Amino acid sequence: MAKVGFVGLGKMGAAMAPRLLEAGHSLTVWNRSAASAEVLAAAGATVAARPAEVAEVSDLVVSMLSDDAAVMAVFTDPDGLLSNLATGKLFIEMSTLKPTTVRDLAAQVAAQGGTLVDAPVSGTVAPAKTGQLLALCGGSDEDVARARPILDVLTRRIIHAGPVGQGALLKLVINLPLAVYWDSLAEAMALGSGGGLSPDLMIDAIEDSSAALKVLPLKSPIILGEEQPVAFDAQSMQKDLRTMLATAQDVGLKLPTTTATLSAYSNMVDAGLGSEDAVNIVRFLAGQTSTEE
Repeated sequence: MAKVGFVGLGKMGAAMAPRLLEAGHSLTVWNRSAASAEVLAAAGATVAARPAEVAEVSDLVVSMLSDDAAVMAVFTDPDGLLSNLATGKLFIEMSTLKPTTVRDLAAQVAAQGGTLVDAPVSGTVAPAKTGQLLALCGGSDEDVARARPILDVLTRRIIHAGPVGQGALLKLVINLPLAVYWDSLAEAMALGSGGGLSPDLMIDAIEDSSAALKVLPLKSPIILGEEQPVAFDAQSMQKDLRTMLATAQDVGLKLPTTTATLSAYSNMVDAGLGSEDAVNIVRFLAGQTSTEE
């Protein structure tokens, strides 16, 4: 079994890391706040005081963090993962990042003697708990093969998209139509509500039509007002949309639909609803949710 490190125990990381323990791997973890790390300590993980300690004792290090700035800080700060030589170590970066960030990070890892695979995932907390995520990998054939035993524990399928950075790009490609879908569904239901149709009736009809995504029945209860744990919040969706637009700018593209979707989510966040589930954009645009709920 491998000596594995895991940094970043937010919603996704806290759901994923226990699977590595269950698979029999030696696990050392670090998180900026201690509560999630303490839960894993009770299950048999070693808790490090700083990211550098994780890298020192691990052969492979998984990172699942909130954004580009957080990733770069955890890797490059004075107590970061790269504060010492990383000869022979493999870093599996699973956050949703700009491809340019991933490539810059891979170069810094290489300068310290290590290698990096970017492997962001499609899926949220529920599939993370059961190992049913979809991994989108960028890296050399050799490095992806080395990462596979760990990714096999965390995911149901691994797609090797090409060299470092291509996994990050594919993640943005997958997330973009989903973000636009929720915004378009919000506008459709606002239109129907304005004409007197009930949300229940509209959801029932949409779910039984070609306008339904596979994920819609899982999210319909939230759209109809049922309280459920937040799997992916509006603020994270806003961050991902900004990442998509920045990446498009890097390659000389304009994405007007994505720009409009970002505006809708930014309005939701500005209204104090950034911690709400992202699908609540539907209720937000229909005027059915507020900071007072």
